[in-house]
Amino acid sequence: MNVTQFRDPSTAWHIDGQWRILVGGEKGSQGQAYVYWSTDFKHWVRAKHPLHSAINGMWECLDFFPVLVQGKKGLDTSEHSGRVKYVLKSSLEKARYDYYTIGTYNNRTERYVPDDLNGDYHRLRYDYGKFYASKTFFDPAKQRRVLVGWANESDTIPDDIAKGWSGIHAIPRKIWLDPGGKQLVQWPIEEVEQLRRKSVGVTNKVVKPRNHFEVKGLETYQADVEVSFEIPSLERAEPFDHAFSNDAQKLCRMKGADKKGGVGPFGLWVLASANLEEKTAVFFRIFRDGHGKPVVLMCTDPTKSSLGRDLDKPTYAGFVNVNVSSSGEISLRSLVCA
Repeated sequence: MNVTQFRDPSTAWHIDGQWRILVGGEKGSQGQAYVYWSTDFKHWVRAKHPLHSAINGMWECLDFFPVLVQGKKGLDTSEHSGRVKYVLKSSLEKARYDYYTIGTYNNRTERYVPDDLNGDYHRLRYDYGKFYASKTFFDPAKQRRVLVGWANESDTIPDDIAKGWSGIHAIPRKIWLDPGGKQLVQWPIEEVEQLRRKSVGVTNKVVKPRNHFEVKGLETYQADVEVSFEIPSLERAEPFDHAFSNDAQKLCRMKGADKKGGVGPFGLWVLASANLEEKTAVFFRIFRDGHGKPVVLMCTDPTKSSLGRDLDKPTYAGFVNVNVSSSGEISLRSLVCA
């Protein structure tokens, strides 16, 4: 192993009398998940072949853990049975995003196989914003698996020095496998709700195209916002261009929060100044694919978040699996922190 291409041992798991850990690496342009074995947790031997690999560059901060096929209960990392699937997560050094696949682990052959054989390139992500170097842990007290990660907030060096930081920990989340088995579901841990203080509510508010309204009575640098949008019709949804199927962020950059669409944009302006010169948009757009099914794009557009120059203000986006045709609603929860 190249000593400069060695990254971040994973949480160990124990099966059949042996401890195992994963270590991230790269061979050529191929990311590698190397397996190491130990019987005493002191002396380690590397397996002859990696647990899994893919041609997408250096793998950092590997995470490997079981999830129940059905149910939200978390599992100890050493759990191994026919009722579980496995998640393999890697942080891609060049892309600076966290990607994962869901699949099957064979401890006899020491191989992991994604359910989607092209999953390493379809690129499911934990988070479609600034989120990197994440790690999960099993909480035995509450029987849950908790996800934590790092959010880079670096700008110019003088700006970072002035504000006093260039990165923060993201809000911890509980994660579990979606009933369909194709992706993970996550939700802020319940302890976050203990931080809530004053409550402000708005109901049955009609917002016409290109209009907005201010939620009054809330003066704070931190807010936990839950909102539900009722969509009366999808008839005007724009046709979806499948050239963007694997690049939601490009579609978000192109459309932005200001260009009117057939259905959308609709959502929130957060961290907005009184005159709306500065604001961050968190919003949805709905398209229709070639079969008439809705394609829901969720975006964060911070391009107008500050009048300051030389700031890092990239857009982030993802396609979300929401059955909006039957429900006629989309719900959003946004944790806002200035």
